[in-house]
Amino acid sequence: MRAEDFLSALQEEASPRKARELQRFFKTGVGEYAHGDIFLGITVPTTRKLVRNYFELTLPEVRKLMKSQFHEARFSALVILVHKFKRANSHEEQEQIFDFYMAELRKGRINNWDLVDVSAPTIGAHLLDMRGARTYLQSMAEDANLWIRRTSILFTFASLKIGDRKPTLTICTKLLSDDHDLIHKAVGWALREAGKQSPSELRAYLEKYGRKMSRTTLRYAIEKFPIDERKQWLERTR
Repeated sequence: MRAEDFLSALQEEASPRKARELQRFFKTGVGEYAHGDIFLGITVPTTRKLVRNYFELTLPEVRKLMKSQFHEARFSALVILVHKFKRANSHEEQEQIFDFYMAELRKGRINNWDLVDVSAPTIGAHLLDMRGARTYLQSMAEDANLWIRRTSILFTFASLKIGDRKPTLTICTKLLSDDHDLIHKAVGWALREAGKQSPSELRAYLEKYGRKMSRTTLRYAIEKFPIDERKQWLERTR
């Protein structure tokens, strides 16, 4: 089983018209956050259907996909990594996948929000048992690279899954002053998910930090509140 075979299968599904649409949607123009990214023009359901036959690719073969210029190839590589991580037979095997992931992230190959979001909530589970995980996450949140900062938030979703909201709230607070819209949205999303578990804790957080966060973050965070309460928070935090 080879990465080249999968790339050939992907290219058979390519659609130039859809590629142009995706490149606009994912902001690949000059000066935009994904400048230069190239799409084949394949929908996510089609990509996921194709990749099911390649879950047994070895990590060296997955690395070939990560090196591809095509966005869908890197998306597929990350879907394979998530599959491998979930089915790993040992902590050591998960650690190998985590280290592989972080190397690709730091090389700039995980370079759009969908690539982060499809992978980080699962791969981040490695941090649950890692010594120094909190310091590691905080360092990521301070990184100059947008995608590393967004990953720091999405990694904490693994903690949310087991009911531990502290890592999420810590990283969200660290990133409240970030000036990028994609971080504003991710922080708001994370706060909303934490609030599903404990609405009272989210309300206390908003009392403390509501005036310090962007309006986008606030709107995302309160999305599940009753409409009257949402209006109240928007007014109180102006």
